[in-house]
Amino acid sequence: MTKLTFFLILFVSFESLAQRAVSPAPTDPNSDLVEIIKSDELEIINENGVDSRRVINGIFKHKGAFLHSNLAIQNINTNVIEAFGNVRIVQGDTVTVTGDTLYYYGNTRLAIVSGKKTVLKDQKRTLTTRKIEYDMANGIANYKLPGRTVDEENVLTSKEGFYSTVTKEFTYYKNVKLVNKKYTLTTDTLLYNSITKWSDFYGKTKIINKDGTVLGTKGRYNTETSQSSFSKRTTVDNETYTLTADSLSVDGKTNNGKGKGNVVIVAKKDDTILNGDEGYYWKDKGYSKIFGHAYVRNIISEDTLYIRADTLYSFENQRDSTRKLIGNKNVLIYKSDFQGKCDSINYNTADSVIRFFKKPILWSDQHYQMEADTITAYLVNNEINRMLLKGKAFVITEDTLVKQYNQVKGRVINAYFEEKNALKQVLVDGNGESVYYAIDDKQKMIGLNRVICGKMNLLFTENKVRRIAFVGKPDGQLIPPSKIKPQERQLDGFNWRISDKPTRNKTLWLE
Repeated sequence: MTKLTFFLILFVSFESLAQRAVSPAPTDPNSDLVEIIKSDELEIINENGVDSRRVINGIFKHKGAFLHSNLAIQNINTNVIEAFGNVRIVQGDTVTVTGDTLYYYGNTRLAIVSGKKTVLKDQKRTLTTRKIEYDMANGIANYKLPGRTVDEENVLTSKEGFYSTVTKEFTYYKNVKLVNKKYTLTTDTLLYNSITKWSDFYGKTKIINKDGTVLGTKGRYNTETSQSSFSKRTTVDNETYTLTADSLSVDGKTNNGKGKGNVVIVAKKDDTILNGDEGYYWKDKGYSKIFGHAYVRNIISEDTLYIRADTLYSFENQRDSTRKLIGNKNVLIYKSDFQGKCDSINYNTADSVIRFFKKPILWSDQHYQMEADTITAYLVNNEINRMLLKGKAFVITEDTLVKQYNQVKGRVINAYFEEKNALKQVLVDGNGESVYYAIDDKQKMIGLNRVICGKMNLLFTENKVRRIAFVGKPDGQLIPPSKIKPQERQLDGFNWRISDKPTRNKTLWLE
């Protein structure tokens, strides 16, 4: 018998005696003691009453898991293993952990694996970091050094993280970045379920895909369907618009969005901004709808046109970057040089035409008021050039000199304007009636003209009638100042409603 054979027999005998002395039989499935099932060399050590095993190129088995290493020291008293070199943990056919060193606590089944490259693999993903703490009893792994998780679709990096091998749920902290071919997500805290594909994130978050960017602080994102929802102030930003709201949901495939709470939709191409309590955007249609304290701001030259309504619609023509705005119910209009109200409005930026429907009324700082069943305003160089009034048309201009009102009414009226919306000409076509004050060269009133004629052409200067022409046979009279009766100063239907003129604050729901 060789010396080597003798020592091997001796080691095996000592091992058998030690196991019988300090632990239940290793075949007991309920045993907490880690079992050695293979080793190239085994040494039994007893120092200061502590029993341990020194194992070279050994394999341990515990609760269905296998532990491999080049060198391992097993403390029999504490059931703790320290292992070094080519460390590998294999748990069933699902999880493998590799590294340079291992501390395994058999009583709690906690494995701490570290090294230059520590890797946890399951069937679909790989986690790489410097140190992994793996609770094998509950299937939870965590790391507190920068880590990288890779699966078929995603690459995720963070400074800290937790992963449940049972529920397939991840929790990541600090400088979290999730990248796949469809998008990139960065956040502070991310909870990701690899089965449902839902990511819940907290803290400053950014999602970037080929169609734009989402910025928020709390929400959910589905990595498979690209659906997202946000419960705090969030912005969707792309090349054509931004949508911001207190809560927001976005379809990542279509980029359609729905927002609630202080909604702001900005159309970038034409400086149109829609505001309201709730809003929708359909990107493929270039269509927006907003309601609840709804108003729109459209920047015209250096001025801004505000339109308020119960509901606002915006239609974008993507071919020529023009827009149609529609306001429905209780419409107010404010611009620095004119204001108005009506039941509904249609504004087309392509031809700079604003149409007012259902008894609209308009005012100007140039002291005139216009009413009709419908009014169409034609803008040239961002200023009103002409207004077409149809159906019960009525124009009133305030004559500040005599402190009275010039009036024109008819079936159809075309009103033309000079700079700064100063009234220049009024053409009446059908059922024309007028009341205006005649002024002499010395700016003194010489009487009140009342005229009825089918068609009229009135020329104005500083809101005063300077010239008038009648087509057909007019029926009229000039009433001297001393003989003017109160009822003669007004045409039937006269109603100077300057107190109804909207202010900027009222149009913006601020009063």
